[in-house]
Amino acid sequence: MTMDADAELIELGRKLFAGEWQFFWASPSIETLPPMSGVEVAFAGRSNVGKSSLINALTGRNALARTSHTPGRTQELIFFEGPDKSGLRLVDMPGYGFASAPKTKVASWTALIRKFLQGRSNLARVYVLIDARHGLKEIDLDILKTLDESAVSYQVVLTKADQVKPAELEQRLADLTGALAQHAAAFPEVLVTSSRSGAGMSELRAAMVRVLRERS
Repeated sequence: MTMDADAELIELGRKLFAGEWQFFWASPSIETLPPMSGVEVAFAGRSNVGKSSLINALTGRNALARTSHTPGRTQELIFFEGPDKSGLRLVDMPGYGFASAPKTKVASWTALIRKFLQGRSNLARVYVLIDARHGLKEIDLDILKTLDESAVSYQVVLTKADQVKPAELEQRLADLTGALAQHAAAFPEVLVTSSRSGAGMSELRAAMVRVLRERS
């Protein structure tokens, strides 16, 4: 892709996310999902990886997605809609892994995530968030495997990059790139972000514009 094309996507992404974004729907179960419409991109990741903070940083809305320091607070699939004509929806998924909730509840969230990934034909991309301080964990690999089996295209996004030294971040990137080479449905490029500093947000917005274009 040329520099001009990159610049165009970044500008289109800026305009898309400068528009009005709002809460649209919350689904505690597969039976309560909204009708399929437009193009959906979902955000998956371990509890407390920073999904809600990332959505807030993307949309420039401090309180669009509810953030919490208590892992496991997002207990439903939360849908957000952008400007009318864009047709793009963002889906904040329950965090997987550790959560301060009963094991039966965690198991039901996990089942919800898997069913959603496997049965949503308008789900165009899943962004799998990995904490730059910790890297890939066993439970992340389980989700990558589920995504591979579901044939859902996904891309890894490193979060909290501002909290890691440059040399350590470089090593994380190298490790992730190597690991992703084993996964057919994985987008090869890893996006590096920080919700706090805003780093990587332009590139992530541009990536979503590209997904919209591919689907239309």
